[in-house]
Amino acid sequence: MILARALDGRRVVRLSGGLQIRVGDLTTLACLLVAILIAAIASLTVGTTPITLGDAAATLWRGPGGGDQAFAIWEVRLPRILMGVLVGGSIALTGAMLQSLSQNPLADPGLLGLSQGSMTALMLIFVLFPTMPQGVLPLAALGGGLAVGILLLLLVGRGNAGGMAILLMGIAVETTLSSVTSVLVLYTPPEVSLALADWMAGSLFRSSWNSLATFTPWFALGVPAILLLGRSLRSYDMGDQMAMSLGENLPLSKPVILVTAVLLTSAAVSAVGPLAFLGVMAPHLANFISPTSGRGRLVLSAAVGSLLVICADMMTRAFAGDIPLPTGLAIVMLGVPMFILTLRLRAMRRMRRQ
Repeated sequence: MILARALDGRRVVRLSGGLQIRVGDLTTLACLLVAILIAAIASLTVGTTPITLGDAAATLWRGPGGGDQAFAIWEVRLPRILMGVLVGGSIALTGAMLQSLSQNPLADPGLLGLSQGSMTALMLIFVLFPTMPQGVLPLAALGGGLAVGILLLLLVGRGNAGGMAILLMGIAVETTLSSVTSVLVLYTPPEVSLALADWMAGSLFRSSWNSLATFTPWFALGVPAILLLGRSLRSYDMGDQMAMSLGENLPLSKPVILVTAVLLTSAAVSAVGPLAFLGVMAPHLANFISPTSGRGRLVLSAAVGSLLVICADMMTRAFAGDIPLPTGLAIVMLGVPMFILTLRLRAMRRMRRQ
């Protein structure tokens, strides 16, 4: 590990194998991780059961046991926090990856129809096989997401289609599947449709150690794959023609990137439902904090996504009433003002440079 300066004059840490990381990116990542830790600790104290920081620390030290506080922390809040970290990071990673692939700053799993494909497959399972074991749900979601991904590749072509073509076809597929999902809700029993409505809005309410154990293997499989694709995504940021001139095999890398995105999206949707707009916001917020590309952009986007979901979930519990606020809605309420402010500050920064 060597501390040096890159060609643009910025300080970088050079690792073995030619990999280099900007010092500024490492500093930003460290600050985001500290913010995630602070938000997670604060989240342990928020809910219908009042718990102080001291009581939360003592309960964590004692481990699972009897009492309302132990149940609230070990069975409700801790699984939700961990699920929020993993799911938020997954969706933000997928959004950053799809934005590079389509060369469109608005691309995310929902806009391309991947989330809706997973939702439609899960809705079919809920309607036709309501007693299906929970472990099968990620596989069903993966099948639905893969079906949409394959359909997109068939409609636009594997390697020669531009990112705009993928985006437009994804919007068309998402709109069609959304209508199908709405029809399927009508065929579910009333007691099931209420739970489905909560899940379709995106919610950590039903997160548990079992659902966390089901999601974690998919996370552990998908995240390293995305980070390995960081170099290819950096080429895509410069356009398809430039990526080809740099030696990128478009007919091979595009399907691989899309399948990896489907893997994480499907697992996240089966665990908590779709978290709308998170895949768009997190990469832009990360890029505003520390402009970068490639693997650095992916890692920072994942950290911002995790932080947003934890804060949004804490907000849903702080203002909990008879009907809990969906996490997806809280993310929009929390993130959209930040997103708008980010865009405004970025525009002002460009005007000053001119």
